[in-house]
Amino acid sequence: MNMFLWILAFLLAAVFIGSGVAKLITPREQQIDRTPYAEDFPHSVILGIGVLEIFGAIGLILPALTGVATVLVALAAAGLAITMVFAALVHVRRGDGFKAALPSILLAIGSVFIAWSRFGPYPL
Repeated sequence: MNMFLWILAFLLAAVFIGSGVAKLITPREQQIDRTPYAEDFPHSVILGIGVLEIFGAIGLILPALTGVATVLVALAAAGLAITMVFAALVHVRRGDGFKAALPSILLAIGSVFIAWSRFGPYPL
């Protein structure tokens, strides 16, 4: 199970780093074209979400690799799960449909699983 948690953490970290970097480097107009929800928020909020996603991704991996403050892995996973729940709610509120909210829901489920596992039966 520990190996599965490591693989899941690396996959989630890759997704969140990719998403966070995209939010930071993509011009606002292109973000609105690709992801219409970006129009509902100031650009500074989108940039902040990108930074949070990157820090969360680092928190999923770095403490576990170094063995320092390993509780941060579970805390980072919980924070990312909360972020993804709110992302799914944004899609629902906008009326984007289940298909638009599904990636956020799946990322939230994966993050909750890591948080639960690392807080509980499979600590680092």
